[in-house]
Amino acid sequence: MDSGDRPPEPRVGLVLTGGGARAAYQVGVLRAISEMLPADAPCPFPIICGTSAGAINATVLAINADNFRHGVRQLMTVWKNFHVSDVYRADPLGVIHNSGKWVAAALTGGLGRKSQISLLDNSPLATLLGARLDFGGVQRSIDRGHLYAFSITCSGYSSGQSVTFFQGRPDLEPWHRARRIGIPATIGLDHLMASSALPFIFPATHINREFFGDGSMRQIAPVSPALHLGANRLFVVGVGRQLQSQQTERIKTESYPSLAQIAGHCLNSIFLDSLEVDLERLQRINRTLSIMSPEVRAKNNMPLHEVDFRVLSPSEALEKIALNYRHTLPRTIRALLYTVGALKASGANLVSYLLFEKEYCRALIKLGYNDSMQRRDELMKFFGYEACWL
Repeated sequence: MDSGDRPPEPRVGLVLTGGGARAAYQVGVLRAISEMLPADAPCPFPIICGTSAGAINATVLAINADNFRHGVRQLMTVWKNFHVSDVYRADPLGVIHNSGKWVAAALTGGLGRKSQISLLDNSPLATLLGARLDFGGVQRSIDRGHLYAFSITCSGYSSGQSVTFFQGRPDLEPWHRARRIGIPATIGLDHLMASSALPFIFPATHINREFFGDGSMRQIAPVSPALHLGANRLFVVGVGRQLQSQQTERIKTESYPSLAQIAGHCLNSIFLDSLEVDLERLQRINRTLSIMSPEVRAKNNMPLHEVDFRVLSPSEALEKIALNYRHTLPRTIRALLYTVGALKASGANLVSYLLFEKEYCRALIKLGYNDSMQRRDELMKFFGYEACWL
């Protein structure tokens, strides 16, 4: 077989989706992988793509691409000791000030809309990330050959486009598809704050020509950036129930849904649904290609290949876990969430995105770790290690 017939060198793209505090689950998965691989193993992900809170985890890994275990340890240190006050203001003055502006804007149709309007003030997160992250480390990882490409996806409020900002090898090309584009950029704090700006809850961030919000909004193809950047295999870590889970039982109810229930439903639609649809589409394409010979593909000008992928997602409903830890929220946040019905079981979805408290985060880290270890043999083979490492 000549070199032109050889399969491409495996280039695994890591896809970390959004989900607020739910992203702690990703840290457990990453911890398990770091323990599975040999101590001297390079970072298994030459392409790293993140969205929303997943963008924060992705950035830490990209900065530490030369030392995967060190990057995971950094993530563990932060997530295992998280408090709400590290992410958004939970003091009475901060909560009343922001929520008051939000209510006033709703009642007046956005009067004074030149100022930032959001339910919560996430300036503590900007301070934390600015102090802990050396964004110059991303380019150093690229220059030294430890990282092929890194991307963060945001959603443009004016254009309505899903914009993927990427940083990587100089030969990478931008792309333009329906409602989504990829543009080269030197990724910094603004990109992270924009990508993780939960709609209504956190303020949008201005980058270049427009304001951007959470990257999961209108992201109709979450795995697409990794493929555009050259990945031929994918490792996806989601924050919703496993795709093979049984359908939820439809229960008759007479009570009108609370604001928290509606908000949680919207957040689930933003963060979970598009990933499931995109992976289902990828499965269909793989099945179609598997029944077509290389000769047929070449004859019909179809330069496509199957994409092997693995998905790690929670084996338990994270909103149910959140119910066990809602009491750990600061009193002011509990009072705010109580007014919209978020402390009831029906509002647990909303709480699961905002519960940046160490007890809840540690429970999600443990779940991610255990879910991954149960698939150890499968994952080791996926990363190219034989049974002798097990």
